[in-house]
Amino acid sequence: MGGSASKWIVDPNRNPLARMHYNAVANRLRRYGLRLDDLYDPMYDLDIKEALNRLPKEVVDARNQRLKRAMDLSMKHNYLPEDLQAVQTPYRTYLQPMLSLVKRERAEREALGALPLYQRTLP
Repeated sequence: MGGSASKWIVDPNRNPLARMHYNAVANRLRRYGLRLDDLYDPMYDLDIKEALNRLPKEVVDARNQRLKRAMDLSMKHNYLPEDLQAVQTPYRTYLQPMLSLVKRERAEREALGALPLYQRTLP
């Protein structure tokens, strides 16, 4: 019973408040030309860092350019022009498939008792 209620709360197709939140996040991301996957921090989670290392160089370069543009616009207190905002795709994912693969591989290594591929070290 609790599972279906929690799914209803976060499903933007069934809950109008979730739909409003979904649209508000999309509008904020469009203003700066970002995608939702751009918000993941590779310094926070080593799985994200590994997934970014496995992506093609062009995809990572495009991500870095979007982040630089967003920081530049934020520092200038500006948004992207309306015509560029209209062509942005904030929920188009590029990191999630690779991230799920990395997480599955890590879980499999832990299940088999193998050593982790990477460990967090303090600088």
